[in-house]
Amino acid sequence: MASFKVPVGISNRHIHLSQEHIEILFGAGYTLTKMKDLSQPGQFASEETVTLIGPKGSLPGVRVLGPARKASQVELTGTDTFKIGVKPPVRDSGKLDDTPGIDVEGPNGRVHMDQGVIVAARHIHMTPQDATKYSLKDGDHVRVVVPGPRGGVLEQVLVRVNPEYALDLHVDTDEGNAFGLFNGQQLDVLLDLWV
Repeated sequence: MASFKVPVGISNRHIHLSQEHIEILFGAGYTLTKMKDLSQPGQFASEETVTLIGPKGSLPGVRVLGPARKASQVELTGTDTFKIGVKPPVRDSGKLDDTPGIDVEGPNGRVHMDQGVIVAARHIHMTPQDATKYSLKDGDHVRVVVPGPRGGVLEQVLVRVNPEYALDLHVDTDEGNAFGLFNGQQLDVLLDLWV
């Protein structure tokens, strides 16, 4: 069966903020301070962190990722959701309709988000050139094989295509731990599309 290799990137809980929310949480005119670049071009982990406050509890030290976005978005693991008492759906990034909200606290203020909390759908970033090479398109779903003692198959892996992307499979820490994955590990993507 035809396949290709993709590197793994494991994402911990994090938040993307709009400029309006950055300024409420950190101060007027504030800009995020880059700590390190992420696997996707132009994306970075910032020095800034916030506290997420849900109905049952809080999560301090949640990393803010930059740059600023049009709408704020929180990406949690399933484990996180039990700790703070929210029930977000598994969603593609940016699809925030009918998602729960949360309170976000920073050093200079607090924001109530009416929506924007998701568990991110596992997905592969790729360029249009990659998509053409592998006969895939944005929105397709594929399967990814994980070898090893905790191996298995990741089903329903969303394909996301954009000229600004770099080839990378994104899973969260719950999935990474369950399958014994590590950052940079090369996995096989099966080219029989998951329907």
